[in-house]
Amino acid sequence: MPRVHVPDSFAHDPSAYVWSHYAPEVGAAAGAYSRAVYEHSTMTLREMEAARVRTAHINGCKLCIGMRAARDLEGHLERSGGDPGKAVSARGNPVPDEAFYAAIADWRGATCFSERERLAIDYAERLGQAPQSMDEDEDFWARMHAAFSDAEIVDMTFAIVSWIAFGRLTHVLDLDGVCMPTAIPQPA
Repeated sequence: MPRVHVPDSFAHDPSAYVWSHYAPEVGAAAGAYSRAVYEHSTMTLREMEAARVRTAHINGCKLCIGMRAARDLEGHLERSGGDPGKAVSARGNPVPDEAFYAAIADWRGATCFSERERLAIDYAERLGQAPQSMDEDEDFWARMHAAFSDAEIVDMTFAIVSWIAFGRLTHVLDLDGVCMPTAIPQPA
């Protein structure tokens, strides 16, 4: 049950009510930020999903853990006023399978990730759990710079930080107790 009042008419999507009712200006800006990440990030779908799902594990956000960008992102963007055609999931990148998602929890021992995907998971984990762990870790930064450009590092940082913030808000206010709708009914 949400930690703030949500009318029954929004029980299917409590986040929409909370963002638009309690903090409409901040919620609108947060929505624009989230859409920008999913529409304009330069990460591949697998890199994005690796970092996003690791962040979801850390946050404990059930909605985020259950989301699959290839299945859900275009509908999410459409519902939130974004452009599904710009979604990272609409760019023809390889789609992660369920084995990929399952391996994220034990990513250090998994063999299914590319170096960039592994670094995206590591970066998401460090940003979410121990950001100061990177202060003096020159080996980590050397690996990051060998795999990603500065622009890609900044892009990934903005994306991960959005998932940390929005996933924690969703989890802490218990807005993640409903299934994410995957399709919008189309008029006949």
